[in-house]
Amino acid sequence: MEKDQEFMVSQLRKAIEKLGIPTEKFGDLTMMRFLIARSMDVGKAAKMLVQWHKWRTSFVPLGFISDSEVQDELAAEKLYLQGLSKGGFPVVIVKANKHYPSKDQLQFKKFVVHLLDKAIASSFKDEENGNEKLVFILDLSNITYKNVDARGLITGFQFLQVNQYAPSSN
Repeated sequence: MEKDQEFMVSQLRKAIEKLGIPTEKFGDLTMMRFLIARSMDVGKAAKMLVQWHKWRTSFVPLGFISDSEVQDELAAEKLYLQGLSKGGFPVVIVKANKHYPSKDQLQFKKFVVHLLDKAIASSFKDEENGNEKLVFILDLSNITYKNVDARGLITGFQFLQVNQYAPSSN
């Protein structure tokens, strides 16, 4: 990490702690992710990270979602973590024809967090640049209108964008 990035991270830590959140469990890469998401604006990044932390603490109080909490979604066998790509990134295969809009949106949201946590935990992290990537392969063979789930797509994108997705620690 460059000197100016280290300085920005230290400023972000101070701003977050002023908002009442201890920062020792947040790694520098997590801090940089929030700074980058807010164009290196420390105040906006601090607010965003605090909001994410509150969401994460309330939605995933144990720090992870257990298989038993998303049993119905796992039983559908619509998503597979397929190891790592040549670049060291987790590969997730989505079998769209096995997905049907969930009757239990809370369980589906927990399923998305469960999947992302597992994928990111297995990911290659470039400590020098802070790059974390996932490879998603979307298999659309044999898809029908019954498999189309706009709310499910929105949920996935919200976790990746709005919540500045990051597992509980770096």
